[in-house]
Amino acid sequence: MTGLSQHFAAVLGVGAYRPRRSVSNQEICGRIDSSDEWIRTRSGIVSRGWADDDETLELMASSAAAEALQAAGFEGASLGMVIVATCSDGQPLWPLATRVAARLGTDAPALQLNATCAGFCYGLGLARDLVRGGTAELVLVVGAERMSDLLDPSDRGTSFLFADGAGAFVVGRSEHEGVGPVVWGSDGERGEALTLSPDWTQFRNDPGLGAPSISMQGRRVFKWVVEQMPPVAEAACKAAGVSLADIDVLVPHQANHRMTEAIVRALDLPDSVVVADDIIQAGNTSAASIPLATHRLLAEGRARGGDLALLIGYGGGLGYAAQVVTMPLRPHRT
Repeated sequence: MTGLSQHFAAVLGVGAYRPRRSVSNQEICGRIDSSDEWIRTRSGIVSRGWADDDETLELMASSAAAEALQAAGFEGASLGMVIVATCSDGQPLWPLATRVAARLGTDAPALQLNATCAGFCYGLGLARDLVRGGTAELVLVVGAERMSDLLDPSDRGTSFLFADGAGAFVVGRSEHEGVGPVVWGSDGERGEALTLSPDWTQFRNDPGLGAPSISMQGRRVFKWVVEQMPPVAEAACKAAGVSLADIDVLVPHQANHRMTEAIVRALDLPDSVVVADDIIQAGNTSAASIPLATHRLLAEGRARGGDLALLIGYGGGLGYAAQVVTMPLRPHRT
């Protein structure tokens, strides 16, 4: 089709919000039959952030968004779309995306999506298309979670993994392509590997089942990720017109440090590639993990403006999404 306006899209700013409270492995071990060594060996996690009551999903998401806007040099009123990825919003009829937009002082359309841990990359893919297609000049993409609300503290398989926080990208027009095409998909036939158990309908019908909490078949998820995500990573590079050898930074979903190491080995990445390891201090923050990890890399100077970064999201569903982005040039603070 001819006559359509075409623009390039790029990440212009990154923001983050981390809960005040850092929870050590020792604190977790007081609730389950485990040890600091077992948790580190199994996941790489040393600590994780759990939000206090006043650190609502809305507060964390809007705080991360405000920092991303400031880094990009824009006000909330400039936004053409607000996209929020989350799987832990407890008020679906008043979506978090609209509450964030209101806090930022914009009446822009606000879209909430749930692709669990791949949700941020899904949102980034949509933001790219909105900007390139001319529908919006500036799009906010937020990943925000309070996964601690969904935990069974006595579950030895999940209680040490999941955590809270929010991260955000501002995506806007650019003279050069800064966000590659998204490569995405799902394997819903195997989605029972990560669920809420019981689900909310079951709980409503029989409260005696107990409140819904995360139930995960960890070995199945691990095997699926390690087998399926390397080809997705390669496909994302091909779609962006680059090779794995061109990648400076790898930012996979921060699900498990052992999982990240397995992906790095499968891709045979050189030691020069900076690999995000936010999982060690932050735990698994689901849809928030990729922007949080990106923010840490920039703030610590381990990634720099202009670096090519490969983002890979994967999780419940089982869904996945990946793309290559250019790190923003504006400075970021710790």
